Amino acid sequence: MTATRTRFGAADQTHVCVAVSISGSLQQVISVWVRDPCIRKNDFWHAYIDYEICLHTDSLCFTKKISIVRRRFSEFVWLRQKLQANSQLMVQLPELPPKNPFFNLNNGQQITERMKGLQRFLEQALESPLLLSDSCLHLFLQSKLSTSTMEACAAGQTHYSVAQAVQRCGLRRFHSEEDLEKDLSMSCDSDSDSSECLDPELRIKDLARNKAESTASLNLMGAGQEKPLSCSCGST
Repeated sequence: MTATRTRFGAADQTHVCVAVSISGSLQQVISVWVRDPCIRKNDFWHAYIDYEICLHTDSLCFTKKISIVRRRFSEFVWLRQKLQANSQLMVQLPELPPKNPFFNLNNGQQITERMKGLQRFLEQALESPLLLSDSCLHLFLQSKLSTSTMEACAAGQTHYSVAQAVQRCGLRRFHSEEDLEKDLSMSCDSDSDSSECLDPELRIKDLARNKAESTASLNLMGAGQEKPLSCSCGST
C-alpha cells in the first residue's frame, strides 16, 4: 500500500519550531524540535499526521549528535508507556497532550497545540538523567524502527544493538528494518557517511536561524484560524 503525503504551508511548518537548550552536567546541551506536520494517506478513509523530530546535541548520552526522524502521535503514546514501565515510577513522567476524539486534520489550531505539547513532552523527558538512559527513548528519537521493533531491539531480541540501529538511521542504503538486519549479519563494521535526509546538519542550522521567525509566526495564528486540507480523519 502506497501512502500519499500532503504537506502544510511554510508558515505551519515553522511556527512551533523553537530550539530549547537543556543544560546538564559538563554544560552539555540537547536541542530538540518538533515541526513540519505532514498528512499521510494510505487510502481515502485512513489518514494520520506525523511530525518531524530534529535533535542536535553535544551530550555524551547520545552517540549520534544530529538526527531527523518522523513520528506520529500513537508512537509518542507508546514511548510514554515504555518510559513509565522502565522507570518503575521512580520519576514523574511529563504528560502528553490529551487525545482529542474530535481531532480534525483540517484544524490548524488543533495541530499547532498538539505539536507544542509533543515538544514540551520531549523537552521535559530529556531533562531526566534516568529517562536519558532508556534505550527506547534513543531509538524513538534517532531511529526509524517501528514500535514493535524498537521494543525488541531494546530487549536485545534483534541481531543488531541499539547503538547500531541509531548509527545506521539515515544511511542511504538502509530503506527498511530488513536492510539493516541483513547488513549487520554480513558485516557489523560496515559504515557510510551518506545520508537519506538532505544534509541534516544544514537543516538543524536553518531551524536555529529561523527561531525568531518561528516565535513571530505563533502570534499570527488566530484562535479560529484553520488551514483547509484534503482530509478530516483522526490522527492516531
